[in-house]
Formats: sequence, structure tokens, C-alpha cells
Amino acid sequence: MYTAKGTLNRDDQLRKYSPLVRRLAHHMIAKLPPSVEVDDLIQVGMIGLTEAIARFEPSQGVQFETFASQRIRGAMLDELREGDWMSRGSRKSQKDIEHAVHRLQQKLHRAPMESEIAAELGMSLADYQHMLAKVRGTQLVYLEDISGRDDDDEGFLDRHMGDDEADPSSLLQDQRMRMALVEAIKNLPEREQHIMSMYYEHDMNLKEIAAVLGVTESRICQLHSQSIARLRTKLREH
Repeated sequence: MYTAKGTLNRDDQLRKYSPLVRRLAHHMIAKLPPSVEVDDLIQVGMIGLTEAIARFEPSQGVQFETFASQRIRGAMLDELREGDWMSRGSRKSQKDIEHAVHRLQQKLHRAPMESEIAAELGMSLADYQHMLAKVRGTQLVYLEDISGRDDDDEGFLDRHMGDDEADPSSLLQDQRMRMALVEAIKNLPEREQHIMSMYYEHDMNLKEIAAVLGVTESRICQLHSQSIARLRTKLREH
């Protein structure tokens, strides 16, 4: 595993940890729009792994896999920051949905139904569901959150995932934000609560959730996007 100079053997480590790169890429791609290619993330992730091998110092007291995971994820996030992976149209649609949800929550003092959101947007239920499908993959984060180009001074991902010293598996490190998210999920309609629980707590992808609930994957995509709009609306208050 180590060379005669006491450094990690690059080829051995690349072979051993390339499955880690693929695993991290597939985990990340499940929460990104379909326009992002998993092969692109794997490619930049391998670059991150190569850099991790070159920079790893056993004396730092950190396990290599932990160190490498941080570098790999960092490389993938840098790639996402450089590319506009969510179209302007999709971003506008997501914001339109969020604003409609916010207006209805203020007026109704409850979570609005799907048909009510559609009516607030001035469109048919079918057109609204088509809009939800178009913004498929938008998670609690999207481009403005990563780049900090929207209303926030600092990007959401930069705050919660971009620090090499932070645990890369912890998206919401701030306790207040974590509690707000838990509370927001509790206030979702019951079916959407189940979907978000399976997606975030159990790391199930949309296809797996669809199989459990006995509906189509496209329907889960719609409900997931709608749930995200509700959660983002609520989290903006914190």
C-alpha cells in the first residue's frame, strides 16, 4: 500500500477506492437534475481521489477514506459550481412554485393542496404536474444555493458541504436549521412526509420509493419537487 518513500501507492489506491468515487457520484446524482451526467462526476471524483492520494499524511490522524471522501466530494461540488446544471427555466419554475406555496400558506394557514397550488399559478392541474416533473431533481439546494448568487450572501452548499474540515456526510450541521427542517417535514402532507423520510433518512432513490408506494416514478418526482418547494419556503423563514 505504501511505496519505499512511505507515501501511498497511487495505482493501488486508485484501484481500491474507485468504487468509493462511483458510490459518492451515484449518491449525489440522485439528488441532481437529469442534465447532470454521472460519468462527469465520476471523472472529476477520480481527480479528487488522485489529489487525496498525493496529499494524504498519515500523521494527521485521519483515516484515508474519510480524507479521500472529502476531496472527492469537493471536486464534484467544484464541477457543479462551474456548470449551470439547472436551466434558467427550471429555476424560474421552482421559484414560481415556492412563491405560490408561500402565498397560499399565508392565506390558508395550512399546507396547500396540489390543486390549490395549480390554481394559484393560474394553470391546470396537469400543467402544474408537468412543471413539477420539469424541475425534477431539485433538492434542498440548487444553483443559486451553491454559488451564492441569489438572495443569500453565502451559498447553502458552501455553508453546509463545502468545508474540507467538515464531515461531508452532514448536510445540515447547524442545529437550528436541522430542527427547522425536522419541524418543516412534520408539517408536510402525510404522503409527502413518507417520501421525504424514505429519500433523506433511508437514502432511497425515487424509483425505489415509487415501488414501495405503488405509483409511477414520475409521480414520485412530482411529489418530491412539490415537497422541496414547501420545505424551502419554510426554511427561508429560519
